[in-house]
Amino acid sequence: MTERLSAVPATRHCLDLAALNGLGSDPAELAPALREARTAADARLQQAFERDVDIRELVHARAWVIEQLILLAWERLAPAGAGLELVAVGGFGRGELHPHSDVDLLILLPDDTSPEAHAQPLERFIQVLWDADLHPGQSVRTVADCVAEAERDVSVATNLMEARLLAGGGSLFRAMCRATEPPGLWPADEFFAAKVEEQDERHAQYEDTIYNLEPNLKDGPGGLRDIQMIGWVTHRHFGTSTLHGLVEHGFLSEREHDDLVAGRDYLWRVRWALHALAGRSEERLLFEYQRRLAEAFGFGDPTDSNQPVEQFMQRYYRNVMQLARLNERLLQSFDEELLAGRKHLPSSDIDEHFRVHQGYLELKDPHAFVIHPELLMRLFLVLSEHPDILGVRASTIRLVREHLYLIDEDYRRDPAILHQFLTLLRSPRLVYSQLARMNRYGVLAALLPAFGQITGRMQFDLFHVYTVDQHTLFLIRNLRRFAYGKYPEQFGHAIEVFKRIERPEVLYLGALFHDIAKGRGGDHSELGARDAREFVDQLDMSEADREMVVWLVEDHLLMSRTSQREDITDPEVVHRFVERVGSQRRLNHLFVLTVADIAATSPKLWNSWKDSLLWELYVAASEALSRGPDQAVDRQASVAETRAEALAGLVERGAEASDVEGLWSTLPDSAFLRLDSEQLIWTSSEVLAGSKLPLVACRRLPEKGISEVFVHAEDFSGLFAVVARELDRMQLNVLAARVVTSEDARSWDIFQVMDANGQPLNPSDAARLRQSLAEQLSAKEVRPLPPRPVPRRLQPFMGRSEISLGESQGRTRLDIAATDRPGLLSAIAEAMVARGLRLFDARVATFGQRVEDVFLVGEGDGQALDAEACQALEAELRKRLDV
Repeated sequence: MTERLSAVPATRHCLDLAALNGLGSDPAELAPALREARTAADARLQQAFERDVDIRELVHARAWVIEQLILLAWERLAPAGAGLELVAVGGFGRGELHPHSDVDLLILLPDDTSPEAHAQPLERFIQVLWDADLHPGQSVRTVADCVAEAERDVSVATNLMEARLLAGGGSLFRAMCRATEPPGLWPADEFFAAKVEEQDERHAQYEDTIYNLEPNLKDGPGGLRDIQMIGWVTHRHFGTSTLHGLVEHGFLSEREHDDLVAGRDYLWRVRWALHALAGRSEERLLFEYQRRLAEAFGFGDPTDSNQPVEQFMQRYYRNVMQLARLNERLLQSFDEELLAGRKHLPSSDIDEHFRVHQGYLELKDPHAFVIHPELLMRLFLVLSEHPDILGVRASTIRLVREHLYLIDEDYRRDPAILHQFLTLLRSPRLVYSQLARMNRYGVLAALLPAFGQITGRMQFDLFHVYTVDQHTLFLIRNLRRFAYGKYPEQFGHAIEVFKRIERPEVLYLGALFHDIAKGRGGDHSELGARDAREFVDQLDMSEADREMVVWLVEDHLLMSRTSQREDITDPEVVHRFVERVGSQRRLNHLFVLTVADIAATSPKLWNSWKDSLLWELYVAASEALSRGPDQAVDRQASVAETRAEALAGLVERGAEASDVEGLWSTLPDSAFLRLDSEQLIWTSSEVLAGSKLPLVACRRLPEKGISEVFVHAEDFSGLFAVVARELDRMQLNVLAARVVTSEDARSWDIFQVMDANGQPLNPSDAARLRQSLAEQLSAKEVRPLPPRPVPRRLQPFMGRSEISLGESQGRTRLDIAATDRPGLLSAIAEAMVARGLRLFDARVATFGQRVEDVFLVGEGDGQALDAEACQALEAELRKRLDV
């Protein structure tokens, strides 16, 4: 706890105090003058920041500037002779302020004084600070109030630890300091336990990972709060106010201290720039700032490429990862030092090199890694073999980090080391936990240098929520969940298929290498397969297992692409897929890996819909493999099989076979390829029971997590646009569209949708949709959807849409890849209407926030578009999409 700040070099000439000395106590005069002085000082400090002045000088300089302005207001407005004291707390107490940081103040009152006694002058004081745009956050308390609040809330106690006297005699301030210090209040062990719990809760808000798309550099894991946490515990336990106290007490080496300070300074620079860009106290690296920050920090112009953003964010993540590692190790050290409750935990030898010390694994001889480098790998095997061990002692973690240099090329090719690694992957337990620990300690990147290249590498899109290394580890975590049978309601099919996997280590190796070549340029699947080949050829595995690993890496996207981008009801699509897969064993591995991969890409990406698509493809491929992959595709046999199944189902429900056959006589064969028997039974029943057109029906498919909307109406050029508009207006997410037109010019279209919350439609929404669509289809009127604003998170990704046109099946195939946004499908449909085109088929696919849609269109007479018409359609689409 310190008193007044001293001026620092960066404050020179940035604040003209002499010009303010003549101010009176009139708030109408005082507030504008303070605001003008603050604005001018901030502008000069920003210029200093752009000249690369030391960030430590700048954050302390700004705190000094704000302190001078607050003191001037206090001297003019505080009640004289009342015994009040003004105290800085929080970041302001530490003397650290960024361009838009809050200014935390505590006004201490004598114990025999109520806040109401001085309410009017204090309210004037605070109002002047607000009017001067100084962002005050204030509390008015007696010393007794402070003690009571600090005793109840550890965050208040933490704030008071950083208190600094600004104005007043100081007797109240000193009394408060004495009363809130340990051991009387929050002894070091209790304080530490409470702060660890607080940090755990804070980290949980960010899914306990530093790798979020828009990370919070203050409160997220590895952020500034984690550094402050270390400082708070150090202060409480050792009574030192600097991080260097950790070196003096043996908790950090000088190098680690320098790394910690350098990491803090880097985050301070990013935070300063972020505040300046946002014009407010923004702590999140939002997408709209990431591009500008990348350019500001010298990574190049991000206008034409995402590479500068990805490089800037990789540097950010690597800095934060380093800080998170230091935070983890230091908290482990504090835990060993402070928590007496651990003393009862077991201590025993494991072997000649390792022992358990009060529940944590420890290397007996601190020089053992140099003599026996293989112990760097052996450590993780020991942990997997002893699940009762709580973790690794902080001193041993430090030894691991200090001896990473031993993992050189000879080490990586050592058969004994590779055998240990493979043994770890074959372990029945704790595989993910130890791989994640290897990543945290830097061992995984040292053992697999290619993995080091993807550490902290983000992809600037809304599809990949995590960095490549974190995604890879989460994929392996999902595979381990399948092995344990966890979350059967989400992963029932994957759990069932995983039981057929004889050697799971093949899957784990495929997972480790599947994205290892991201960011190198070229096809990451092919490049990753080469890396995988080089690595597995050194392992003691069968040739078949090695081939499986390499194939999984090279074709890890095959199943997701086929299920989501192609019509898997088409037997030719299934046949091509089966030809590529080749065996049931490969199919089993690929299915499990694909499910784990999608679920590890984003917490919101995996759903019942994707599960049903993959499972449908898996079952169809299994059946095809059982018949033999070389068996020719018989489309007519497939049509006949679907017709027979659907007819039997309809007759069972009481329909006359002749009525059904008469109804189907106008449907093209494509209807029996594109619709399954259940869809044919449902839609045919609705048409047979309906009395007039248009007919709109809805049904819930809870097992797939979707609803289906059936539209049967007289066909006209704007029919698809009418439906798309209404689905967009109700903010429904269209997952797939199956468009069929009968020979008597009637639509037989099915739309598979979810509501805005990713759920099937509720009954009231379904009823509204049926009524509204029926009315608009009767009128045959296309009402353009009013433009809707693009959500903030999407705006940085609204680049030029990818549009291609070509001939297919005697018509024109239109492929569109774009960022999904409100009204997109409707805009595409309206462009077709504007050009007078007919829609004959549609396949809609959404991947996170990216859509890849395919449409089969033609002129009014059904003919393909000529070159001029194609150009006109593309121009119409760009006018509506690229805004």
